Amino acid sequence: MKQRFYWIDNIRAIAMISMIIYHAVWDLVWLYGMDWSWYRSNLAFLWQQSICWTFILLSGFCWSFSKNPLKQGLIVSGGGLLVTLVTMIFSYDSRVIFGVLNLIGASALLMIPLRKYFEKISAGAGAVLMFLLFAFTYGINDRELGFFGLKLLELPWAFYKNMVTTFLGFPFPLFYSSDYFSIFPWTFLYFTGYFLYRLWKEEKIPGAKCFNRKLPVLTALGKKSLLIYMLHQPIIYGILELIFGS
Repeated sequence: MKQRFYWIDNIRAIAMISMIIYHAVWDLVWLYGMDWSWYRSNLAFLWQQSICWTFILLSGFCWSFSKNPLKQGLIVSGGGLLVTLVTMIFSYDSRVIFGVLNLIGASALLMIPLRKYFEKISAGAGAVLMFLLFAFTYGINDRELGFFGLKLLELPWAFYKNMVTTFLGFPFPLFYSSDYFSIFPWTFLYFTGYFLYRLWKEEKIPGAKCFNRKLPVLTALGKKSLLIYMLHQPIIYGILELIFGS
């Protein structure tokens, strides 16, 4: 029987719980008018980013575990399209277009042709290179190239035209999505996860395999992460509507 790496499930579950709390607060602030200025602060932004980074890195890390990457990528992409469809119909003002599932699904599909080239790069060099590319393109949605706020180059408006450019990372004016993760810069973070997996496999991450402990609740949640992601917002919204709805 193939060994399951429980520590991945456990980390994913912790990020999932954090995400559920974050989204519950988001609903309270933006949909039910709760006045909580801290939620608009930089610390709240870091909270949100910690959740996103964890999911995207773990997804890239786990890509090599899939027996059928094409099927897996299509399933996740389909989940992202379903989220878009549902939010466009039932919650247009907080619609999700090119959300995190779309990004993860597309990155998984991109890995299929890119893997043969990535295998020619050492794990350590690949992880560093991909993270630097992520950092350098982090501001691309805001027409900037630099390193996490250190602006080095301003990109021309000509790149920011339509839905195709928006998907790539160049959102057209007036585009809105409550959960927007474009191919660039985020696919570079996904690829970083892939190279971190190779480092872990080569046992170049000290002690990484010593934490493989099954923690019943966390492990169970981590195994069902996609299902929980798909269902958590409707459930949260339903509960809040029962409590605060008129």
